[in-house]
Amino acid sequence: MKKIIDERLKIKNLKNIRIAYIIQTLGILGILGYDLVTKGLEGMRANPLWFVFMITVVIFFYLSMSISVDHETNAKSPKKGINISILVLLIISTVIGIFVSITDGFNVFDGVILGGILFICGLVPVIYIYYLRKKQSEDNDS
Repeated sequence: MKKIIDERLKIKNLKNIRIAYIIQTLGILGILGYDLVTKGLEGMRANPLWFVFMITVVIFFYLSMSISVDHETNAKSPKKGINISILVLLIISTVIGIFVSITDGFNVFDGVILGGILFICGLVPVIYIYYLRKKQSEDNDS
């Protein structure tokens, strides 16, 4: 197979991949929707396609983050952005942890665990965006 060197063909190939991805995602959603209707929420989540769908969505959003950082018009300070993001994430995690701990059937330990998990899960994309912005600002400076 010959390597594609024409830019128009590369763009066409990328559009074909995007169409195939959309059709594949719609098919997975259709199967998961059928499982939701027939087996309920637990039956849908027991399907291995649920795991494939979640991994695909997470990867898609991480790849989209790198594109959105590349298209930012004004140069944002990476340190200021990460400080604000961590502060907001900490507030949201704390509030959700408090609400969980005051809910009937849960205790303070459950609130701390859930708040900590939310904080760690939110910290990963915040650090990734910081890394992308820092890399972009270093590339602009050079």
